Amino acid sequence: MIFPNYGLLLLTFRSFYEHLILNRLLEKIITLEDVSMVDFLGIHNSNIKEVAAAFPKSKIISRGNEIKIQGTAPEIMRISDLLDSLVVHYQKYGKITQDHVRGVLNGIGSAISAPVEEEDDEVILYGNKGVTVKAKTDNQKKLVEASTKYDLVFAVGPAGTGKTYTAVAIAVRALKNKEVRKIIITRPAVEAGENLGFLPGDLKEKIDPYLRPIYDALDDMVAPEKLKLYLESRVIEIVPLAYMRGRTLNNAFIILDEAQNTTPMQMKMFLTRMGPSSKAMITGDMSQIDLPKNLKSGLVDSINLLKGIKGISFVELDGKDVVRHRLVRDILAAYDKNEK
Repeated sequence: MIFPNYGLLLLTFRSFYEHLILNRLLEKIITLEDVSMVDFLGIHNSNIKEVAAAFPKSKIISRGNEIKIQGTAPEIMRISDLLDSLVVHYQKYGKITQDHVRGVLNGIGSAISAPVEEEDDEVILYGNKGVTVKAKTDNQKKLVEASTKYDLVFAVGPAGTGKTYTAVAIAVRALKNKEVRKIIITRPAVEAGENLGFLPGDLKEKIDPYLRPIYDALDDMVAPEKLKLYLESRVIEIVPLAYMRGRTLNNAFIILDEAQNTTPMQMKMFLTRMGPSSKAMITGDMSQIDLPKNLKSGLVDSINLLKGIKGISFVELDGKDVVRHRLVRDILAAYDKNEK
């Protein structure tokens, strides 16, 4: 009489059971937050098709901001890890290409490196659609360095020196790095030779054109869907200076743009809005003061008053920092010569 080997039977059954579990078709849904699906998936979904081609036994479906994976447990884990790597890359560099996808699939790295030429100290952040935002001049680099060392920074210089753009980039970087919870950008609503009363629309529609340079900068740095979410949830606020009165701003990066058009009282009001764990940057061009002749500029006044206070940095930009058309530098020089 032959007795069954119960140990062998148990081992065989266990192996068979594990095989069934491991190869049972499962489903996982990954929700991608703060990601432009058009950029992430690629043109005609080319990026996600590249992933799907590498895992023919699994099914990958994208819908809205969700990616559904159907397959076995081991493959779902591999695909999920791969997508996590791509998300990390996208959030840092603002773009995904088929080459990036192939790099991960070929085991080059779980997170893809940026191109070597972009890895330098001048990069402030990687913006929307692969835009690389850099400090392009020595004084812009000083501005970036000052923002890391000081909680209050003044950036003063002529038009075209990148004051507003650099300030917004520094603020967005701080938000991305979770150094602050929100960004507040404000400007005084001063009529630069124009009359707001004659413009059509309500107050917001009258003010928005004056805030347009800030929106343009943000468009370069934040994906459209993410920017819309930030504005709607007031993680990013863009407001006229008059709306700042009475507020205490905690854990925020605050930018006062066109500060030369503030009065001393407005500047004092702004400077006293800073709460714990907040940073502020003030930008202005003292050659373009649009205040009535009988009013003193709050920017000029504050620089004279605060020069000796520790913890405040003053960065001056000049014609060498102009990053617009090459003629702008010569035009500014001509005006400066005439004024002198």
